[in-house]
Amino acid sequence: MQDRTKSYFGTDGIRGAVGISPITPDFMLKLGWAAGKVFANAGNGRNKILIGKDTRISGYMFEAALEAGLSAAGVDINLTGPMPTPAIAYLTRTLRAQAGIVISASHNSYEDNGIKFFSHDGTKLPDELEFAIEDLLSRDVSVSTVAPQFLGKASRISDAAGRYIEFCKSTIGSSLKFNGLKIVVDCAHGSTYHIAPAVFEELGAQVHAIGASPDGLNINGNNGSTAPAALAEAVLTQKADIGIAFDGDGDRVIMVDHLGNIVDGDEILYVIARDRRRQSIDFGGVVGTLMSNLGLELALDALDVPFTRVPVGDRYVMKGMLDRGWHLGGENSGHLICLDITNTGDGIVSALQALAALVNCGQPLADARSKMRKFPQSMVNIKTTNAVEISKNKTVQLAIADIETRLGGNGRVLLRPSGTEPVLRVMVEGEDSKAVHQLAKELSDVVASEYSI
Repeated sequence: MQDRTKSYFGTDGIRGAVGISPITPDFMLKLGWAAGKVFANAGNGRNKILIGKDTRISGYMFEAALEAGLSAAGVDINLTGPMPTPAIAYLTRTLRAQAGIVISASHNSYEDNGIKFFSHDGTKLPDELEFAIEDLLSRDVSVSTVAPQFLGKASRISDAAGRYIEFCKSTIGSSLKFNGLKIVVDCAHGSTYHIAPAVFEELGAQVHAIGASPDGLNINGNNGSTAPAALAEAVLTQKADIGIAFDGDGDRVIMVDHLGNIVDGDEILYVIARDRRRQSIDFGGVVGTLMSNLGLELALDALDVPFTRVPVGDRYVMKGMLDRGWHLGGENSGHLICLDITNTGDGIVSALQALAALVNCGQPLADARSKMRKFPQSMVNIKTTNAVEISKNKTVQLAIADIETRLGGNGRVLLRPSGTEPVLRVMVEGEDSKAVHQLAKELSDVVASEYSI
């Protein structure tokens, strides 16, 4: 099973441009039917599957198609409307659903969309279920319909937002409040727009919300965790204590301190780990990725906190945490996992943990993250058409060796294919920003000459 290659499922579900296969209504209809068949066979009695979505306009179209396919397979459907991805993971678990589906392309723009699945316990689907769904999708058969009396029924969960808001608030101590804090919350015009401001307000903070007026087309558009400049400007204008930005589906978080400095996922992980170490809370260690900043590794080492790297992707971060029994992990993009609190990456929960850490230590974010010195990184994306085997290319390997020699042991070189885009990522990290950018350009020029389309 491990040697098989998936046709549709990537490291983070199925994703692509709307209207281009497989992100089409007819595919989503068959996907709903195939998933319904697989989960119906895997369960006992009447099955139900949750469907949530972010705010992009195509979500309505794909929601209807998935609903039709699931109903044809004889599976009941619970609709939540726009909800953060981690909320669907939580609701799937607490409502005892067979599975959860999120219609979202995460941090991508509205032109893209995708599908993520959660198993009954709110975790990513195991490989065997994804392969089983793909087996049905690959068959040259039409969507079959169960007898009319066995068709799935659809219903809407009217209190989905309230349930998730209460869960988020419960993840910090009941005595902990954010009274006196002024927070700017950037919802990226995405699925946290009606959730995140309420969570922080109900915990006592004064909230100024931006990016909270979705129109179906503006998700992740110059707002949110992938475009934090708007948040930084708002924090300075509002004279706020802190800024918090989520991506379109709410599983990532980036922060801004009161001085307008952007604080990424590595630094947020450090702040949380530092507070837990200070309180002698046993969390094992921290799992990062190949992209985690070298500064995080060194800062955690100074706290005597174990650290390890895994391939990029929350699936690999989760596996690394489970394998070691550790409770903290994440990526510099802001996709963080607090495994002792919830079993998936959750932007709001991670932000609450960071805020709680700041309240506990009585420091502003600028001071709490100051002991971690980030090393400059430079990333260049090279567009490619096919899978490439970098390790077998002598020209690229010689270029890498030359760059590593010039870094003198005080930096890193990383080449890796993206899991969501047809690009090869070239990253150089070191102590001197100017040198890092120059070395990244030199290496990317070599790689582009070998692989660029």
